[in-house]
Amino acid sequence: MPHLKSAFKNLRKSKKRAEQNKEVKERVKKLLKGPVTEKTLPKIYKAIDKAAKRNIYSKNKAARLKSKLARQLAK
Repeated sequence: MPHLKSAFKNLRKSKKRAEQNKEVKERVKKLLKGPVTEKTLPKIYKAIDKAAKRNIYSKNKAARLKSKLARQLAK
């Protein structure tokens, strides 16, 4: 456990941020499990881009996910 007051605050912040990041990842995973259609693709792309913007996913991972979805849709 932290001894300093600021360390307690940082611990609180990191827990809160981890929870928020987890929610975003779960939202993206839920969208990825659904069917990929012309209609749903922009919604999925938007969620992936937002996650990459907030550094929840790296830009490269976001690009890989989007590429994978595009390939699925092309089939």
